[in-house]
Amino acid sequence: MKLASLNQSRDGVLVVVSRDLSCAVKVPQIAATLQAALDDWAQARPKLEAVYQRLNDGLEAGAFAFEQSACHSPLPRAFHWADGSAYVNHVELVRKARGAEMPESFWHDPLMYQGGSDAFIPPHGPIRLADEAWGIDLEAELAVITDDVPMGVSAAEAGERIRLLMLVNDVSLRNLIPGELAKGFGFYQSKPSSSFSPVAVTPDELGEAWKDGKVHRPLVSHINGELFGQPDAGVDMTFNFPTLVAHAAKTRPLCAGSIIGSGTVSNYDRSAGSSCLAEKRMLELIEQGEAKTPFLRFGDRVRIEMFDAAGQSIFGAIDQLVERYDG
Repeated sequence: MKLASLNQSRDGVLVVVSRDLSCAVKVPQIAATLQAALDDWAQARPKLEAVYQRLNDGLEAGAFAFEQSACHSPLPRAFHWADGSAYVNHVELVRKARGAEMPESFWHDPLMYQGGSDAFIPPHGPIRLADEAWGIDLEAELAVITDDVPMGVSAAEAGERIRLLMLVNDVSLRNLIPGELAKGFGFYQSKPSSSFSPVAVTPDELGEAWKDGKVHRPLVSHINGELFGQPDAGVDMTFNFPTLVAHAAKTRPLCAGSIIGSGTVSNYDRSAGSSCLAEKRMLELIEQGEAKTPFLRFGDRVRIEMFDAAGQSIFGAIDQLVERYDG
């Protein structure tokens, strides 16, 4: 099943989207918003799935052409957004570039930070920031949306609480990060609003690509129309999504609609490219002695998308222009 939120109110207007992303239908009789559906998922899901089946069969009255640009992030704001760093290869590389050893614990205890979730960016909305000197970077990732998750669940139990998946652009301000981390209190200003794919999908929609709590498909990123990276999200993922959800719920329950991200998708096979500029710059630093690739500038365009084995877009595309924010 595929769901989206039209950018027509603060919390969006829930629509069911056809498998090929060609059409959609509003479902106010079931739930006005995606958060409302998640709050009552046991009742809402079978009704939404029935609409989805009729929509794919061309039998749903009220269907209209689906426009990705009309969408907000599936959850325009969320009660909880936490991002992990499941691709430890990426963490190891970044630390190596600055001559730092990576603690052994990073291989069995996930890194995670809690980000701002009160105002996500629409998937086709601009990334507005005040200063290029902050080091504007994309981070192409995946994320899951959970049902209610009790505190202290096991990874196996946490996996049963995953309801939807989507893509993420976890925008990062690289030149602000060192100063913040030096304070010993984590990210804040260096992590502005993130954005998510137009469409969120249930795990079964991925078919064989969803196994072992991972999505086994390339995550494709373009910058200004040129291919930047297409690492496989199911390869080199040290911590799968059930493990990340269980980690987030170790000392607190998670409410329905909580979002848990994978962190930057990264492969040891460098021919697949990267999912963020920082990684490419680190590789340049290691191999050539200096980082040559610039961070994003005003006027640059970022596109993040994932395709199924037949070449069909699964989640729609995050497609964003970087713009100056004049306040």
